[in-house]
Amino acid sequence: MKPILLPANQPPARFYQGGAQIAEFRGSHDVQPNTPEDWVGSTTSVRGKAPEGMTRLENGELLADALESNPLEWLGSAHLERFGHDSMLLVKLLDAGQRLPVHAHPDGEFAATHVSALHGKAEAWFILSPGTVYLSLTRDLSDAELQSFVETQNIDALLSLMHEITVEPGDCIFVPHGVLHAIGAGILLAEVQEPEDLSILLEWENFDLDGAKDGHLGLGFDLALTAVERTERSEENVEALIQRRVTQGNSLPPEASRFFRLDKVEEREHFDAGFGIVIALNESVQLTTKGGNHHLAPGSTMLIPFSAGAFTLEGSALLARPPLP
Repeated sequence: MKPILLPANQPPARFYQGGAQIAEFRGSHDVQPNTPEDWVGSTTSVRGKAPEGMTRLENGELLADALESNPLEWLGSAHLERFGHDSMLLVKLLDAGQRLPVHAHPDGEFAATHVSALHGKAEAWFILSPGTVYLSLTRDLSDAELQSFVETQNIDALLSLMHEITVEPGDCIFVPHGVLHAIGAGILLAEVQEPEDLSILLEWENFDLDGAKDGHLGLGFDLALTAVERTERSEENVEALIQRRVTQGNSLPPEASRFFRLDKVEEREHFDAGFGIVIALNESVQLTTKGGNHHLAPGSTMLIPFSAGAFTLEGSALLARPPLP
């Protein structure tokens, strides 16, 4: 099998604005409103809207079906023995045309118990344009306080209790399960995460959604909010979740390695065979496998199956991979 160049895959009519920066990044002039996410190499559907969000191959087959029917070629024996035909990975490009709502994602135990999901949703953001993000709390919140913020939609007060962080291109932020967060307007980023669409939304005013109905995973807020971390994290603790100005190599703190891997490539680098997704950044990238050379224009994305063998990347790129088996 050879690496596969992937076109944009942007679910339509999302609840927040964006999409223009993805089009510019990919060198496209086709900008649809409210398409702020590009789901790259996705075996995951938008929650409740399958197969929306899932990647289709050139022959029309869903990538998820291809992995299930031929997992050894796509994923390799070690991955298959440890994880089955689950890719263990979801990659997105995200353009925050407006500040995203304050929200959090559950861990695997909560997700399995309450919504029958296979994973929680830890995630990490590789920043491609500067801006501000909000992450975790500066003081503990009681259950009643957290519930009150949701009921009153007093989000300015909630944001004032979160760490406000200035980010620059090359910064990478890991967001553990349960941690409240919001991405500021104007940021373009590449996101790597567990392959689920599970969000607990504490905010919905000024967004195209009914948060009172859809913000709690169908569980009701009394239960959903138990998955949200409401304890303070110190500035030192929050900063430990951030890798600043990554130029080469692993972009993530050690605690992220059990969920996914993300490498920044600038110089020529060799990688062992394995399922992966390449995002070419601001210059052309050369991908070399045993089957030949592949040129990636800036903004393009490529899916690498295990059976393509060991490969070399040269040029400015990100490589997202599942956790090691």
